[in-house]
Amino acid sequence: MDPITIGANSNIQDGVVIHSKSGAAVTIGEFTSIAHRSIVHGPCSVGDRVFIGFNSVLFNCVVGDGCVVRHNSVVDGRDLPAAFYVPSTTRIGPNTDLSQFPPVSVSASEFSEDVARTNVDLVRGYKALQNEF
Repeated sequence: MDPITIGANSNIQDGVVIHSKSGAAVTIGEFTSIAHRSIVHGPCSVGDRVFIGFNSVLFNCVVGDGCVVRHNSVVDGRDLPAAFYVPSTTRIGPNTDLSQFPPVSVSASEFSEDVARTNVDLVRGYKALQNEF
């Protein structure tokens, strides 16, 4: 049985399910955000500084560093290169031609980093509150 590993400063939001087929490894990198109600089903590897939008599903794939997978999308059986952008409601499968998709825009990358930074700041705030009581 392989581990499920979540890197430093990553945030796994409400209702996310992380599990795997037959105990295959699931790895989530650093400063990565997995938004509400998403499913990460191993075998799966998600890189550093990745954003996975609400209700998205990842299965049997590698998501490269700096990728943005927007809301309600599916990546199933297809690896994504670094800095790849998946628009909302897109389904990417084993035979999907990735050349039809643009790279991550600066604004999408900044949004992803802001979500990760905000969640790290929330942890600091909660820890500071803990010491006040």
